[in-house]
Amino acid sequence: MSGRTSKPTVGALREAANASSAPVVLTRLAWALFAASVVALVARLRLDGAWEVPGAVAVDGLTVLLWVVVTFFSGIVHSYSRRYMAGSAHETEFFLGVFGFTLAVMALVAADHLALFWCFWLAMGLLMARLVGTVDGWPQARAAAGVARRHFLASSALLGVALTALWWATGETTISGIAASADGLGGPAWLVAGVALVLAAMIQSALVPFHGWLLSSMTAPTPASALMHAGFVNAGGVLLTRFAPVVTAETALMLGIAVVGAASALAGKLLKTVQPDVKTELGCSTVGQMGFMILQAGLGFFGAAITHLIVHGFYKAYHFLSAGEEVEHTGPTGEDLPGTGFAGAVVVLLTALAGGATFALLTGKGTSVDGGLLLASLVALTTLHAARSAVRRTGLPATARYGAVPLVFLPAIAGYALVYEAVSSVLSGVPVVSAPTELTALHAVVAVAFLAAYVAIETGVYERSERLYVALLNAGQPAPDTVLTATEEYDEH
Repeated sequence: MSGRTSKPTVGALREAANASSAPVVLTRLAWALFAASVVALVARLRLDGAWEVPGAVAVDGLTVLLWVVVTFFSGIVHSYSRRYMAGSAHETEFFLGVFGFTLAVMALVAADHLALFWCFWLAMGLLMARLVGTVDGWPQARAAAGVARRHFLASSALLGVALTALWWATGETTISGIAASADGLGGPAWLVAGVALVLAAMIQSALVPFHGWLLSSMTAPTPASALMHAGFVNAGGVLLTRFAPVVTAETALMLGIAVVGAASALAGKLLKTVQPDVKTELGCSTVGQMGFMILQAGLGFFGAAITHLIVHGFYKAYHFLSAGEEVEHTGPTGEDLPGTGFAGAVVVLLTALAGGATFALLTGKGTSVDGGLLLASLVALTTLHAARSAVRRTGLPATARYGAVPLVFLPAIAGYALVYEAVSSVLSGVPVVSAPTELTALHAVVAVAFLAAYVAIETGVYERSERLYVALLNAGQPAPDTVLTATEEYDEH
């Protein structure tokens, strides 16, 4: 019809009649917390000395950096939800839940006493489970909240076991005290603590085989999903960074962390390829990205893990909040990127080598034969894959898209390296920021597996196996009670 467009114009959000209503007040408070966090970060960078309440709270570079990140995401989610939740009977409850979650995360990253840290870890999980089940009258939402709650309680129980074992082994009741005593850790108590810490991190970050709770949480309101994928699942990386002096005490444990991270990174990438809807595809992407974050921690680069969770947070928050637009998008109709021939493979290889060299030059990682070499290689490989995927979705002719990959890839990996260096400088006061591991045969297996997965996805080899497709489809299924099986169930009224 002439004069009409398929995309309606949406006017400005009408202010509530009462400007003191909970959504308005909490949104302003969220942005006020962000402003205060930025001030705290600047002050922390300029002022020396300890910021602490001895035995209870300790504010370091990691604390203020995560304050800035979580309050920024919270402010975005609060603002977005003003329209998204408008008119919902659960609007005020939802805003209270999001703001309460924000405060819980801020308190968690500042807590130094073991009991305080555990309490805020538990509170964070319970609040997120409540956000998943925001709509009380929706059976699938209640079931999804139940699945999430059980996983979060298990994570909290494992963390409780780990903290109790560490207190037993060191006699210390604070995280800083345990870090100072880490050199003497060993024996059964340390082993129990280390394994429990890793399992708690795996559950919270939805690593395989604990990814089911994340894929079952699609009933959550989209802003809650954005907050979950941009902030909540990152807690596993924060946990390992806080207790880095504990997990780095034994090479075998670090190797185990690297292996479980690599397995989840590869599984998440493959699971993503068979998902039929946007939100579940993003969920599988998060499983893979969190696996990569844990892998970086397992290689001994905790600063890289924090960098990755920040970058991934911005990426995933944007994609979840814009997920509704995906139904209007169509892929390019031109032929796919060339590169299956010998010449194309050579160009891709040279581009990857140039990216790895750029990362090594800017960060100093990868210049010696240790975990840094594997880190630089995997960062180059994953960034190259992301660049090729981004270029593939453009409307450029095939030849132009092929030539555009280096133009996207090299600035992207350089930007990642610079962010990594900036984050590492902020974390300079944290006990362990970088502890490169020695390379072993198992690390070589991880590198080969990543390369094989990259080649398989780029060439589409994995699509030719019906058995693999069915296995991936089954592994990516949410809990049965959380699945909408009839059209009428989409109507909560």
